[in-house]
Amino acid sequence: MKIVTEGLKFPEGPVAMNDGSIVLVEIGGECITRVAPDGSKTKVADVPGGPNGLALGGDGNFYVCNNGGFEFRDDNGCYRPVAPSKDYETGRIEVVNPKTGELSRLYEEVNGKHLRGPNDIVFDHNEGFWFTDLGKSRSRDRDHGGLYWAAADGSHIVEAAYPIPGGGNGVGLSPDGKTVYVAETETGRLWAWDVIGPGRLKKRPWPSPHGGYLVIQMPGYRRLDSLAVAASGNIVVATLIEGEINTISPEGSVVDVRKMPDIMPTNICFGGEDLETAWITLSTSGRLLKMQWREPGLKLKFAG
Repeated sequence: MKIVTEGLKFPEGPVAMNDGSIVLVEIGGECITRVAPDGSKTKVADVPGGPNGLALGGDGNFYVCNNGGFEFRDDNGCYRPVAPSKDYETGRIEVVNPKTGELSRLYEEVNGKHLRGPNDIVFDHNEGFWFTDLGKSRSRDRDHGGLYWAAADGSHIVEAAYPIPGGGNGVGLSPDGKTVYVAETETGRLWAWDVIGPGRLKKRPWPSPHGGYLVIQMPGYRRLDSLAVAASGNIVVATLIEGEINTISPEGSVVDVRKMPDIMPTNICFGGEDLETAWITLSTSGRLLKMQWREPGLKLKFAG
């Protein structure tokens, strides 16, 4: 393991670029940052609210899941979100031009209902992307999460699976694009759906709460965050509290566990020529970690 840089304000959403840099969000800093191979940092754009998930689109722009913002607390170097921001209005999907820093809003509602806390995003092969919504937690209640599909041109958005009671967090597609995976944070569950078209899923009947089927429920107090998919089809999930990166087979077996030096490793992405280099955001300590991975990652729709 190698710490590439420090001093980030709750980093998430890393994207590996072809020049060896990593572009990520700083939720607490309300911005997108580029981290060079030598660890130096450059601001790409200010993103007011809570930039959370990040993906590169086919137009060269970055697509941002904006959760609307958090209040943060620093407990002896453990920097973490504790409540919705005081100026929270709504969640949204935004687009950032990396050359100019210009920010535009693409979606903020579906079927007349506002998005609550968009979290993670992955592009498919149908001119669109899947994204999750974690919801918002307050002192005495919380929103349900969900899984959504949206066209990249802003023309159409679909509520594909709802509710995900413990919050929809990490999202990824199988190598053939026929399965979409979602990590449910508070329950420690990994769910899957069969994809039958843009925004269309084959639904299982009740008692599934949303039509998905359970891949695995993690033991103990493990909250699931974002995920990436390996070229083999394994699902690589950032796991909170225990501070782990867990590799899970599509059949639901844990095939590898990597302990991380942070209670909240939140995101992982793959890069390098062979896609066997992993970059992991260590969010409470504000660091970006780099390490050789056990297997290559899946090449995303749009390379960096």
